[in-house]
Amino acid sequence: MDVVDAVVVGAGHHGLVAANLLADAGWEVLVCEAADHPGGAVRSAEITAPGFVNDLFSAFHPLAAASPVLAELDLPAHGLRWRHAPSVLAHVTPDDRCVVLHRDPHRTAASLDTFAAGDGAAWLELVAQWERIRDPLLETFLRPFPPLRGAPRLLRALGAAEGLRFARTLVQPVRGFVREHFRGEGAGLLLAGNALHTDLGPDSAGSAVFGWLLSMLGQDVGFPVPEGGAGRLTDALVARLHSRGGRIDCGRPVRGIEIRDGRAVGVRDAEGAVVAARRAVLADLAAPLLYRELVGEEHLPARFVRDLAGFEWDTATVKLDWALDAPVPWTAEGARGAGTVHLGADSDGLRRYTADLTAGRLPQEPFLLFGQMTTADPGRSPAGTESAWAYTHVPRGLGWAGSELLRHADRIEETVERVAPGFRALIRARHVAGPPDLQHRNPNLVDGAINGGTAAIHQQLVFRPVPGLGRADTPVEGLFLAGSSAHPGGAVHGGAGANAARAALAASGPVGPAYRWAVRAAHRRLYRDG
Repeated sequence: MDVVDAVVVGAGHHGLVAANLLADAGWEVLVCEAADHPGGAVRSAEITAPGFVNDLFSAFHPLAAASPVLAELDLPAHGLRWRHAPSVLAHVTPDDRCVVLHRDPHRTAASLDTFAAGDGAAWLELVAQWERIRDPLLETFLRPFPPLRGAPRLLRALGAAEGLRFARTLVQPVRGFVREHFRGEGAGLLLAGNALHTDLGPDSAGSAVFGWLLSMLGQDVGFPVPEGGAGRLTDALVARLHSRGGRIDCGRPVRGIEIRDGRAVGVRDAEGAVVAARRAVLADLAAPLLYRELVGEEHLPARFVRDLAGFEWDTATVKLDWALDAPVPWTAEGARGAGTVHLGADSDGLRRYTADLTAGRLPQEPFLLFGQMTTADPGRSPAGTESAWAYTHVPRGLGWAGSELLRHADRIEETVERVAPGFRALIRARHVAGPPDLQHRNPNLVDGAINGGTAAIHQQLVFRPVPGLGRADTPVEGLFLAGSSAHPGGAVHGGAGANAARAALAASGPVGPAYRWAVRAAHRRLYRDG
């Protein structure tokens, strides 16, 4: 029987971040991964044609580039290199108008002024605010809850009056935010389109802050890609872990958490072998999968189980990858140099798209997130060609057969063709993944949910994944939730994994007895019946 200090279940990027931090503290760490390769949703492969590198899930990584968590790991020392497209993002409307987000804020401002004079100046005001609060905001957002270090610094940077208005922005729909700050449609396209990197539409509470955050990150660090494919970020995390003595067993699915006297003491793999954990078990898994399938509801408070029934997934996803014989023939010049392109909807179209999703209807006008990977990283495909992808959201539970999925894939290509005539003639090969395909490739992406649960405000902070402490600690002592179902949520930033590692270290450190007592007491109050 293997005996280690900590077992990490899942070698997604959060699990690898957690394992690295525990190894840094001198712990003996084993990562058990069900798939044959580490990386979870940060992987790449040739799935279309030879010589074309496609990212299987995540592709552009602004939060990873800005994350203080990942910065502390110094991944460039382990092979990670960032590459940038000439421009960050373009939004092309169905009538071929185009607004472009550049890393130079003044160029972005000039693009916005073509929609309405004066909007550029308003944009630069937002950028100035971002520059004042960037570091404390990211600390507040990514570190364990409550943010005892970052929040006071953020409040000092904002001041009382601006802080109150910023708090309002945190819960504001992006449509209202745009109406208060801008006159033309351009800024709204950038902000609402970026908000839709989550599952929040223009009229959803909380969508303003997500649209603003991604837009400001685009101004700051761009939407960079790892040179050679998203999997190179995983490779850097793996190399760093190995350099510190950590182990990864791929092709070793975990079938259960071993629990003794209310405490997690190890894991049981698919062959029935047990790995004992002296100090902690950390799980980079979707919360419902961890609690229902690996822990078992009999080990959880009844109130917690009832709360878990209310966990809400984000919408499902359809993703296409292409090998193209030439760059995409956009008629809007601004889209040609953008690494990321939003298309298929103007402001009203974005509202119709999200209204359809909310109502459980398949959108007839799909809004697309489109990636031009060779434009961002020339080594992704042979010279003169393009490795590209697009995804769109669809309602959950469609249960599509292959023919229905392929019809929707054709609709996606038709959407691109309307603003890039000749696109379909360039397709050398394509790969289509519907919700079941994404889940099969990564079981955490249940029915194609790529965000680890909705980003809506009722499932953030102390409400993620259920009402509680907003921390990685679970009702099972010694078990820590390290995946995107935990605060701070989806995207590639390492926050959830780092928070789980820090909680495990605190529970085993000099103040461990007091820490564990406080967590137990809080959980008893939170989850007692009556």
